[in-house]
Amino acid sequence: MFRSKNSKKKLDDLMAQLRPDLSRESLGVGPDFPGVAPNPLLSGDARKRNAELRTGALALGVLVDWREVNSSPRVVLMFDVETAGGISFRGIADEDLTITELTRLAPGQTLPVRYRPAVMDHYVALARDADPAHVRQLSDGIASRKRT
Repeated sequence: MFRSKNSKKKLDDLMAQLRPDLSRESLGVGPDFPGVAPNPLLSGDARKRNAELRTGALALGVLVDWREVNSSPRVVLMFDVETAGGISFRGIADEDLTITELTRLAPGQTLPVRYRPAVMDHYVALARDADPAHVRQLSDGIASRKRT
């Protein structure tokens, strides 16, 4: 079945009506943000985006807030992201976390994330596979840039 851009917009608007806490305004992103998929497993766009994010560029994200989407627990994490190239943006990660991971979340935590530099659509993913040495090197580079 073919879907027009109009029907995509209607779906995004419906999601914002059902969950105002997941609206673009609540998440702190601009109007170009595609929105949170109601079910990323059923969305071809979300599956493609998640596959691309797994191989995306590494950046650091400072956790701002999070919202539980369901009791899986699926959460939407909001980050202030800083890239190696000096770009800063609000990043949104749609993740399935364990209860243990969820209880360890605290605003202000710095976590490695991956993003798609060619797209820059506010989507990021936790970089659980990131090499700690590479993360430390990225952190040092960002810190030295801020000092100068």
